[in-house]
Amino acid sequence: MRILHFADLHIGVENYGRVDPATGMSTRVVDFLTALDELVEYALSQDVDLVLLAGDAYKGRDPSQTHQRELAKRLAQLSSAGVPVFMLVGNHDLPHAVGRATAVEIFRTLSVPNLIVGDQLQNYTVSTKNGPLQIVAVPWPRRSGFLNREDSRGMTILQIREVLEDRLARGIQACVEQLDPDVPALLAGHLTINGAKTGTEQSMMLGQDHILFPSAVQKPQLDYIALGHLHKHQVLRQNPMLVYSGSLQRVDFSEERDVKGFCVVDLDPSAPQGQRLQNFHFQKVDARPFLTIDVKVDPGEMEPTHAVIRDIVRHKISDSIVRVKIALPSELNIHLRESEIRQALSSAHYVAAVTREVEQDKRTRISADQAEGLMPLDALRVYLESREVDSARKEQLLRYAEELIFEELQRE
Repeated sequence: MRILHFADLHIGVENYGRVDPATGMSTRVVDFLTALDELVEYALSQDVDLVLLAGDAYKGRDPSQTHQRELAKRLAQLSSAGVPVFMLVGNHDLPHAVGRATAVEIFRTLSVPNLIVGDQLQNYTVSTKNGPLQIVAVPWPRRSGFLNREDSRGMTILQIREVLEDRLARGIQACVEQLDPDVPALLAGHLTINGAKTGTEQSMMLGQDHILFPSAVQKPQLDYIALGHLHKHQVLRQNPMLVYSGSLQRVDFSEERDVKGFCVVDLDPSAPQGQRLQNFHFQKVDARPFLTIDVKVDPGEMEPTHAVIRDIVRHKISDSIVRVKIALPSELNIHLRESEIRQALSSAHYVAAVTREVEQDKRTRISADQAEGLMPLDALRVYLESREVDSARKEQLLRYAEELIFEELQRE
């Protein structure tokens, strides 16, 4: 039995994109759909029994009709091929108001074949071509589902979170105890596990995460724990494996160095509980590169613009989302030609920023006795030496200064 586990699809992310003339959509939306196409092709060609999305199909709670159409097209490919899809509800799929439908509820309403929406903390049994599979679904918890107004009256936010986490952990334990030991079982959760490495999603949630200890979900009755919500792929524990698949595409520069893809899990349904996991591997996708170029311009640099461009051409910027950070002395800032730098970045998919960190002037103090009678050229020489300007540039600047002084004297 082969299971494909992915999460945090976030269809609708458009930052660092432009309009794609072929589709009329943002190129970043196309990026995420292209990664999903890789996943669907793999599932169809590699005899996958189940595709599991561990939450956050869309970026927002109210996806556009275009985004819904594009996801539905890909789900239809899997459904028509007889590959079941289990869609867990994540925090980005939940509505703001109680009683409103989730962003993925339409698929259940339409009774789409081979598609199950996990929007409740409960056990689901999915039929696959290699037999049944039990899934303990742990969607992003709605506070109203665990606490009523009377429960939370007079509580601080921290106290409410602690109570919710406790009830969530007890709810998971109750579900696990109901599992049939003779049928393969996994847990699908959209949540934060203590000790996991966080990134973009942490800042997006502004500290509102419900954090569970690994022991709350890592149970011996389970063959695998498939997690979503954190965008960085990571294996937290073994026996059974506790895994964040990570997102399919990079969302911003905090994910610049993250590998992106999905998890492939092979279970043997005939093996006894605790011994069913036969193989696990992470399948990379061709994710859009993010690239930060840090450039430090030396004080003696004759052509700061050329120095920056020399650094740029050393990197593979084609089709990447790029930002350039330039550190340079204040006296060179005026000589930096940003238009030429941006031209050197023209092969990039998107230039996020060209920023400058200008070093503040360091004043050189000399005594009154030294200053008295100091000629302009001598004063300039003292200044240039205090700035540690390269000798060739220093002599060139002194020569220019001498010519200007000579021209001024000629006018007198």
